[in-house]
Amino acid sequence: MSVTSVSTVGPGSSSDLSEPSQLDVAGELLTLLRETTTEPRPDDQLEALTLAVAADLPVLLWGEPGIGKTAALTQLATALDLPLTTVIASVHEPSDFSGLPVVGDDPAEQGVPMAPPDWAVRLVRAGRGLLFLDELSTAPPAVQAALLRLVLERRIGALRLPPGVRIVAAANPRSSAADGWELSPPLANRFVHLQWTHDHDVVVRGLGGTWPRATLPRLDPDGLAEAVGRARRAVCEFLTARPGLVHRLPSGETRRGGAWPSPRSWEMTLNLIAFATAAGSSGEVLSLLVRGTVGDGPGLELMASLDRMDLPDPETLLADPSGAVLPERGDLRQAALDGVVAAVRRRPEKPRWDAAWALLARAMETGAPDVVVVPATTLAGLRQQDWDIPASIERLAGAMALSRRADRAADRATARNAGAAKAGR
Repeated sequence: MSVTSVSTVGPGSSSDLSEPSQLDVAGELLTLLRETTTEPRPDDQLEALTLAVAADLPVLLWGEPGIGKTAALTQLATALDLPLTTVIASVHEPSDFSGLPVVGDDPAEQGVPMAPPDWAVRLVRAGRGLLFLDELSTAPPAVQAALLRLVLERRIGALRLPPGVRIVAAANPRSSAADGWELSPPLANRFVHLQWTHDHDVVVRGLGGTWPRATLPRLDPDGLAEAVGRARRAVCEFLTARPGLVHRLPSGETRRGGAWPSPRSWEMTLNLIAFATAAGSSGEVLSLLVRGTVGDGPGLELMASLDRMDLPDPETLLADPSGAVLPERGDLRQAALDGVVAAVRRRPEKPRWDAAWALLARAMETGAPDVVVVPATTLAGLRQQDWDIPASIERLAGAMALSRRADRAADRATARNAGAAKAGR
């Protein structure tokens, strides 16, 4: 009887040693898919985030699930060369943030120290890092209460986080959060709230392998004192005029869980204005930060106050009308011209009156003529009998007449359309 031996060749046999396994090939493919690069690209919300991080203020990113909040924080940590520590707030107990009591040899004499969690110890040892508190809106009230000390005092148990650690959190709106809670007002008032939205072009280019690069703002070292002065003047003048906004707790529960004005949030706003000024950030970026700190209403009022504060000095404009630089925005340009006319009214002199007309003529030549109509009409009423009419008035008169005719035509068209709509009902 002969015995026939059967040889089987399996995936782990010696004949397959020269070929990579399918899992190795899959790993190579995953590596290629994860390889991305970055590029400098204007991005207001990313600049606002990095500016708040530079100012060492806790930031809370609000956005729908899957919008890219976590990916943005990962990229930010990489770009800033900060080790990222992610803590899912909703899966922790209050003691994980306040510390666990550890009984020593003689608690009556030495007390009971509060032991911090391991992630806090790692951050202290590293001396720097980005602490990312994710899913904040799914953390129950007891956990939110424990987070207060971490966010404000940067303490966890007996440890204090070093200055090199920055805190950023993320949350989904309650309507889209799993078992979501509204943020408590004390916790909400400790954050700069940024609405995180997706940009179609950024997403498409990122999926192609290139994402925007997050960089810390470049602060002008020679302009720091001026930036602080501007910030203090802006906030103090605004609150002097609007004392009711020093502290205003919203009535609705949802609004209490967002940005609202308090002495704490106004101090944060002051810091952000100083940083944005020193960095030369745009008004759009500063608006995101200010509204994210004190709320939309007070924030927009403050931004309008900042615009008026940055208007050129009327006396400077009157001193050199031919070389005057007027604001580009129509509303700010008209406000600057109104300020010039008001300055002439306070000290009515023929040279100043002539200089104001020259300035109005320059404004008409370099911008829309309609912003000149009101200040020119007011200035004409300031003429005294012995003052000669400057030649520039003739050019202005034609532009003003044309602007008035255009306004009247627009009013007639509006009235006709309203009448036609009413007749068609």
